[in-house]
Amino acid sequence: MKTLLNLIWLIFSGLWMALGYVLAGVICCVLIITVPWGLACFRIAAYALWPFGRTVVQRPGAGAASGAGNIVWLVFAGIWLTLGHITLGVGLCATIIGIPFGLAHFKMVPISLMPLGREIVSTSAPAAYPGYRW
Repeated sequence: MKTLLNLIWLIFSGLWMALGYVLAGVICCVLIITVPWGLACFRIAAYALWPFGRTVVQRPGAGAASGAGNIVWLVFAGIWLTLGHITLGVGLCATIIGIPFGLAHFKMVPISLMPLGREIVSTSAPAAYPGYRW
């Protein structure tokens, strides 16, 4: 079932979102000082392509630098990306068929809001990851 949902997601929403995140990642990597945000954009792009069967957890070794970087991200990009995910999630949840896809958009809100210090892991064995927290 996860594969079917991921294929439908890829066609209707995932490919476009991933391309947007990749474009943002390339722009961030061209500007040398924003490389950490560019790498985060590439991680989110991979997650946006295939979200079902994966989840976001906090990385146990993330420190104050991740927190400061997340504040900068929040001001310049995080709020807008999060509003986009919430808007699309609400719109998709308005239809019965779109509910799983709307929930996938809501699942992406935490990582689009604050991507640094988070890790994308498989939901098959999330407790195996050190520092696992919902």
